[in-house]
Amino acid sequence: MESKLSFFAIQINSSIFLKNPETSDLGEKILSGSVEMIFEIGFEQFNFKKLAKKIGSTEASVYRYFENKHKLLLYLTSWYWAWMQHKLSFTLANIEDPTERLKRAIVLITEQIEEDSSFSHINEVKLDNIVISESSKVYLIKEVDSVNQSGVFSAYKNLVQNICDEIYKIQPGYKYAHMLISTVIEGVHHQRYFADHLPRLTDIIEGEDAITDFYLQMVIKALDLKEGRIKQS
Repeated sequence: MESKLSFFAIQINSSIFLKNPETSDLGEKILSGSVEMIFEIGFEQFNFKKLAKKIGSTEASVYRYFENKHKLLLYLTSWYWAWMQHKLSFTLANIEDPTERLKRAIVLITEQIEEDSSFSHINEVKLDNIVISESSKVYLIKEVDSVNQSGVFSAYKNLVQNICDEIYKIQPGYKYAHMLISTVIEGVHHQRYFADHLPRLTDIIEGEDAITDFYLQMVIKALDLKEGRIKQS
């Protein structure tokens, strides 16, 4: 079968999968079907038997791509972070001012997600919901140290590092860049979840994206930057 990989293909650590799902129609159905099903019923209720029935395949066929459902969730979250890195590169292209670049990066990782027509087999809005509610399950595990050694969390780490590099262009000696950016990303996920389910734990302001505004202000104040407005491209 001709490879379905394209110039815009998202690259994922090969130790996560048994067969690259991006290379076949069935593999893409597994990805799209798992996003739909985990979004609908949650990761705890999700299994390969239900997924196979949903996509009109067999459970054995799903197992040819992924060893277990944890690896599939790890694939989906890795795909999400690699996709965010793809968006970051596009967002910062041709922007030279370091402060402007950092502000745009913070807006990117905090704003509401929209679907990306470049990747028709993944619903990014539903995947974002999965990352918010389920992604911690890929690293809050007993075996995290040994799993980490295989590099499976590199997509998330690379995104954080690349935004940290933007901080270093402004303040080369800033000591807490990784802590700041990972706090922003994880905090945004908590606040989005609170806004949907536990609204008294966050602040919802009509007509504003209060979450993006809050974290942008937090980074600006932490680095003692001039606030200003994001310049339009």
